[in-house]
Amino acid sequence: MSLDSVKHIVLVLSGKGGVGKSSITTQLALSLSLAGHSVGILDIDLTGPSIPRLLGLEDAKITQAPGGWLPVEVHPSQILPPIPTPASAESTSDAKNSDFNGTPTGELTNGATASPIEAEKVDENEKRIGSLHAISLAFLLPSRSSAVVWRGPKKTAMVRQFLTDVLWPPLDYLLIDTPPGTSDEHISLAETLLKNTQTHPNQLSGAVIVTTPQAVAISDVKKEVNFCKKTNIKVLGVVENMSGYVCECCGERSNLFGKGGGEVMAQEFSVTFLGGVPVDSRWGALVEEGVRPVYGDVANNGEDGEDVEGDGEGVSGGEKDKERREDGLLVDKYRSCALRGLFEVITRQLVEIVEAQGNRAIR
Repeated sequence: MSLDSVKHIVLVLSGKGGVGKSSITTQLALSLSLAGHSVGILDIDLTGPSIPRLLGLEDAKITQAPGGWLPVEVHPSQILPPIPTPASAESTSDAKNSDFNGTPTGELTNGATASPIEAEKVDENEKRIGSLHAISLAFLLPSRSSAVVWRGPKKTAMVRQFLTDVLWPPLDYLLIDTPPGTSDEHISLAETLLKNTQTHPNQLSGAVIVTTPQAVAISDVKKEVNFCKKTNIKVLGVVENMSGYVCECCGERSNLFGKGGGEVMAQEFSVTFLGGVPVDSRWGALVEEGVRPVYGDVANNGEDGEDVEGDGEGVSGGEKDKERREDGLLVDKYRSCALRGLFEVITRQLVEIVEAQGNRAIR
């Protein structure tokens, strides 16, 4: 079985589409890698794979090897260079009270506070990060616009093939990004994992449930928690995505989609609330254009916020994206993202929960 080299398997689930599962999966993977863990991402959202786009690997292709597929390497294990400090961020004092001033201080429900990036620069400069690999159906498609029009049996077969035919390197964590709902992919995933991990106690660590604060999302996500109970998959915790928006100009926080729904749901099902993740436009710019996040100033995109990059006439969307994307590793630039501090706390809790399960199994 190709999962023999994987220590812990964590599913990322949600009963509702558009809540940001792939974004949460990507940031969990980056945060775990920065903590020194070797990580893999398996994208089984067959009809709408987003992981390659978020990782900036849309042109990557899977390599066929004897015995299976080799996952795409996002970055190897290495020591990263020091985090650059933009002069504009140092000289700006108006945004010091903002949650997004480059030194994240997001508070979670357990009273923990995300560690400032600046306080860890010295230690990080000497710390080796873990490797990151990924696999997705998008790596097998001829182009990013190719549609996947498959019936249930073919989806089921593809999920099983991903779980058995990928030659993963030794991994501490394999994160599985799933489509919304409880459809064929979920049933096939649960059945195959539960069957293939019987000889590896606690290899299937459990699931992280992603929701947004709205009542309509909470209602659908509750079904996913019940799905986990019926399939004997442990719920490791709940993450509330899009939990507010912090204005980059004035630092005022607005709860665009309500507040606290994910925490209430976690309490209702007696599971851990891992934290709330606000909207950060600089994270969007990072994954879309590869731009290192800078806080404490307002980006100058021309008068009245108009784009001054040109109209892109005669250039396709894919080629324009390539031209705009900045060089450098995603994991390196993510260290400057305000959300990084929040995910440091979230992943620390997640690792503690997973390791506690393993310790109980040993006893």
